[in-house]
Amino acid sequence: MTNKFVADDQWFRSKNGQGVLAGSPLTYFGVTDAGSKILDAIETNSELPQNHAQLTDRLLATGAVHPVPNDRAPLADITIVIPAFITNTQSLDHLEELVASLAGLSIIIVDDASPLHIDIDGVRVIRHDINKGPGAARNTGIALVTTTFVACIDTDVTVTSQQIATLAAYLIDSQTGAVAPRITCVNDGTFIGEFESHHSPLDLGAVPALVRPMSRVSYLPATVLVCDVQSLRSVGGFDDSIRMGEDVDLVWRFLENGIACRYVPSIECPHRMRQSMRKMLRQRYDYGTSAALLDQRHPRAASPLRAHALLLLTATTVLMGYIYFAIILVVPTMAYFVVSLRSTSIPIRTRTQLAWKALTSTTRLLARAIMRAWWPLFFLASFVSLRLGAMFTFSAFVPPIVGLMRHKPGHPIRYLVMRILEGMAYGTGVWVGSLRAHSLRCLLPVITVRRSVAR
Repeated sequence: MTNKFVADDQWFRSKNGQGVLAGSPLTYFGVTDAGSKILDAIETNSELPQNHAQLTDRLLATGAVHPVPNDRAPLADITIVIPAFITNTQSLDHLEELVASLAGLSIIIVDDASPLHIDIDGVRVIRHDINKGPGAARNTGIALVTTTFVACIDTDVTVTSQQIATLAAYLIDSQTGAVAPRITCVNDGTFIGEFESHHSPLDLGAVPALVRPMSRVSYLPATVLVCDVQSLRSVGGFDDSIRMGEDVDLVWRFLENGIACRYVPSIECPHRMRQSMRKMLRQRYDYGTSAALLDQRHPRAASPLRAHALLLLTATTVLMGYIYFAIILVVPTMAYFVVSLRSTSIPIRTRTQLAWKALTSTTRLLARAIMRAWWPLFFLASFVSLRLGAMFTFSAFVPPIVGLMRHKPGHPIRYLVMRILEGMAYGTGVWVGSLRAHSLRCLLPVITVRRSVAR
């Protein structure tokens, strides 16, 4: 498929160059002199030696490197499936623009019982008599696909034929079943456009990733999702019974069946923003309601937090305001992880940086979990415990203030309010979904105690 790879953003060479620590979770690869030359070629973006496949396949499997395809996939090998529920002429106009931008590709539109009639020249339109949801609509279209690849595309995104062909190239001659681009939101100068350009839940960031549950990129949105048809059918397609989170469920079923999924942010596809703060909060709430259903199908994968017990203890003391106790805990915590990585021959300064990054990330993720999944508990507890109230206050205000300083929005007060409310909206959805499913397991953290070791 490719003779070029790009190293993951977490890529650390050992002192002697005979190993690399990278991937998700971080994995140490010890290599021979020949392997060291391959690592050198990856770092310098040079031509790889002919015997690279064994090592690069291992690096690919752990997310230590990411492929860069040489060519685009042929347009004749790709079919587009667009689930559509059109309620106004503006949405219909955008659908027609989307179809025009996908010239050269076979297109199937599945009209999911739209109030407005859909009829576009040169496009096959299949109509549902009743609204069945986006997952069922995609399945209807996928059942008619005869090409090697299928691209599921929502009506409110902008994407071109060449972008789809580039994404499909990641699926050629590989163990990858699905790939998705970066879904961005254009900042049009309004508060909503400005806020969504920084905090859209569809935007998974600027760094490529191998998708893994509870990692930096734990799912792929079906806004634009290119799949290998054979792999897609082997896992049963989308789950028709889920109306929210059906794309997350599909990606996790790919992974459970040993089929990789990749995130490719070098390709950006703009997405239309919500039209009001109320609709933005409704979107976050709806996403939250899917957590319990996803947890039933993929136990513990939808947990709000995964953390090492020692890091979590230190982060908790920080958020509770036990500053002196936290300082005392930081030293042994850092030492523990620095010593755990000693066999990697990674410089001690780098190991210290990694340990510090792990601690700060755990603190940030704990604060995020408090203001999303756990905020009702901490809100009530703040009335009876000053320390728990401090945790709730810190989690509610510090991350938005950091975002305010970083992004410098034109509407600072509304920005702060929205940052707080969007997390609470998601958390409300999680609790409502949990009560409907009669299960609170998706609210529980995953706490690990395994020592970090080189492998």
